[in-house]
Amino acid sequence: MRRFARLVLGLLLAPLLAAAPARADAPSFANWAAVVVAGDWHAHSGGPTEAFDNARRDVGAALLDFGFSREAVRQYSVRPRRYPAPRPRKTDLGAIHADLRDLATKNPGGCLVYLTSHGAPEGALLGEDILPPSLLAAAVDDACPARPSIIVVSACFSGVFVKPLQREDRMILTAARPDRASFGCSEDDKYPYFDDCFLSSASTAHDFAALGRAVQACVARRERDTGAEPASEPQLWIGAGLRPLLPLYAFPPRAPVRPAAPPKRR
Repeated sequence: MRRFARLVLGLLLAPLLAAAPARADAPSFANWAAVVVAGDWHAHSGGPTEAFDNARRDVGAALLDFGFSREAVRQYSVRPRRYPAPRPRKTDLGAIHADLRDLATKNPGGCLVYLTSHGAPEGALLGEDILPPSLLAAAVDDACPARPSIIVVSACFSGVFVKPLQREDRMILTAARPDRASFGCSEDDKYPYFDDCFLSSASTAHDFAALGRAVQACVARRERDTGAEPASEPQLWIGAGLRPLLPLYAFPPRAPVRPAAPPKRR
């Protein structure tokens, strides 16, 4: 009888324990600032594509699942009036820099920058201009000094951003090594390969370090399956000061990301 009573009590308490909040002193992304940027709207053919804005929108939603505050995440699009929700702002480096600095002042825990666009050996396309690695590094240095930061650049040749952005308290994840293209930005692609892997891996990764490794493996599989070559080889770099801290920023348990349907082309 006692054994049966303990079993019943255990069954009754299990849902309550599962729903118990995380430790109050556990680090989280609730006081981090984040900007998510779509830098272009053209496919590699020159025609229109929704791939970058689809990624921008759904990465923004994934960050909320990771524990970021809705008020601390801002999105940017080259064609913001096309997307009534979540109302992205116009892609412009000056505005993005100013917004990141403002968000970081109000949310001093850390910073995240996610950029998805076309790329070149000189940097990533941001609207009509090329954003060089040195300029992005200067913007992050100014807006987010002396705090952990995560920078993700999804673009061809985006490995050129790794070295200029390196700091002890940073993680840098790029879609390709410095001398390689990345794939998946045709007129019919829903996302670039890298962004697709970021989103599909998000629901099972424990933290950003694990997510970065999962994205690398996912991209390699995707490229083998589709015959895309040479391999883009996404790059992952984590500073020594941040490496032991990232596992402490564990993602909350969550359901798999279900991206919204892309808007119809006009």
